[in-house]
Amino acid sequence: MAAKILVLGSVNGKLELAFQKLASLHQKQNFTFAIITGDLFSVDQDQDSLSRLLDGKIQVPLSTYFTVGTNPLPEQVVERVEKDEDVCENLHFLGKRSVTNTSDGIRIVALGGALGTTIVGGPSKEQHLPWHTAEDAKILRGANSADILLTACWPSGVWTNSSKELSPENQATIASTDEIAGLCSALKPRYHFAAAPADFFFEREPFFYSASTVDSETFVTRFISLAPFGNATKAKAMYAFNIAPGESATSVPPGSTICPFISRTNPKKRRSPDDDQPDHSTNGHDHGGRRMRRKRERSPPGPDRCFFCLSNTQVDTHMICCIGEHAYVTTAKGPLPSPETFASSGLSFPGHQLIIPLPHEPTFRSMGEYAGKTYQEMVRFKESIQAMVSAQSKYKLGAVTFEINRQAAIHLHWQFIPVPAELIRKGLVTAGFKVEAENRKYPPFEEAALESGMDESSDYFRLWIWSDDNDAGIQSEELVMRFDGSMYFDLQFGRKVLAKLLGLEDRQYWKDVVQSIADETQDAEKFQEAYKPWDFTQA
Repeated sequence: MAAKILVLGSVNGKLELAFQKLASLHQKQNFTFAIITGDLFSVDQDQDSLSRLLDGKIQVPLSTYFTVGTNPLPEQVVERVEKDEDVCENLHFLGKRSVTNTSDGIRIVALGGALGTTIVGGPSKEQHLPWHTAEDAKILRGANSADILLTACWPSGVWTNSSKELSPENQATIASTDEIAGLCSALKPRYHFAAAPADFFFEREPFFYSASTVDSETFVTRFISLAPFGNATKAKAMYAFNIAPGESATSVPPGSTICPFISRTNPKKRRSPDDDQPDHSTNGHDHGGRRMRRKRERSPPGPDRCFFCLSNTQVDTHMICCIGEHAYVTTAKGPLPSPETFASSGLSFPGHQLIIPLPHEPTFRSMGEYAGKTYQEMVRFKESIQAMVSAQSKYKLGAVTFEINRQAAIHLHWQFIPVPAELIRKGLVTAGFKVEAENRKYPPFEEAALESGMDESSDYFRLWIWSDDNDAGIQSEELVMRFDGSMYFDLQFGRKVLAKLLGLEDRQYWKDVVQSIADETQDAEKFQEAYKPWDFTQA
């Protein structure tokens, strides 16, 4: 099904006017989502309107995406998005360098900011400042394709061979680079949007990438630069279009030209293997207001750089509690419960543990012959920690353990978190997860016993809920939510649900509650002392 998209030129801080206009158009046209090119905020952003936006008092009527323009983002916005949050409901920051797939399958590649000519080599390290490097553009070539390319700068020479008028005055105001031209040539996007720095609109004729149309696929790009929203000359600042995901052109539209970048990008030059390395980050949104999967800008870390691999010399060894033959247990960095959360129930430490397999694999299925033994030992750790928590709390605490099993992940692990047994017995934990999944329009949970999951071809989120009330015995269930690789799944879903159930919303982001090394060491030692009677690795 085709998505109906509305694109706006630079808003430059006119937040209320822009979103009121967007609401009016959306009511009539029912757009799928919107994109803002250039700068959403101004250099001297009005603080009152910014506060109203952040507080949700300025309504954003539908999912709207933006990247960095040529101005830095306001500090309050940076603080919000660094917590991996939306700016406000329906307003999503794509990041400066990103590859994003919407839930409709629309692929958006974004490269914000101007080319930083004074930056010395390599990719830029942050996502909020208004400049990028040549390496950033090169990395994004690894996305291989795009439905929509969104850049702050123009591609050099895009006006070449065009009959569309672009005055010398307007051309002089344009920031354009060969790096953006090379990126466009590599990705062959169906639409390439950039913002005009002055009050003019430019839409080039479509251009294609081969002098022949006999190839199995024909790639055609439409380059469009929108004038700033609310500009004095009333130049076109909004553009609406329909697009179906992944479709290539069946023919070259009349009036099209050959790609204007041929001489600049030298396609006959042999590309280095690094040019096609995929971008693997996951930090985006889908147009329903949920987080979308975005690929990371470099290759996934190997065991020497993985924070869950014991072969990594940087691993936090002071947090490791016990090591088995196939898996090990560590305390969680930035635990959801604090050391005081369950003190009244007899637990003097957070109890938030990670059960981590030794093989550096994203799923049990990818472990091959090691999957069965690894799964069995992880279950043994889970069950023994459950028994310890239950005994320490005199049956006041049960536990929730969850797993995110995704082919696109890096290193599989389970998170174990104590939960008041009363919440489990009343069915509130099960209900909490099911309701939150429904609110996010995720697939429903099913009761299942997957064991090692070797027969599971889909990605899934697995949840174990367990308690022991001593009299009626053990109550437990295993719930599974299956989904395919195209669906974005919030990696913090399990923690966020439990934060609500435990009244710990102020601790739902682990970075907000990172402890000192001394406190982390103390929590690990307290866990080890309590776990001694159940620690089978010491036998």
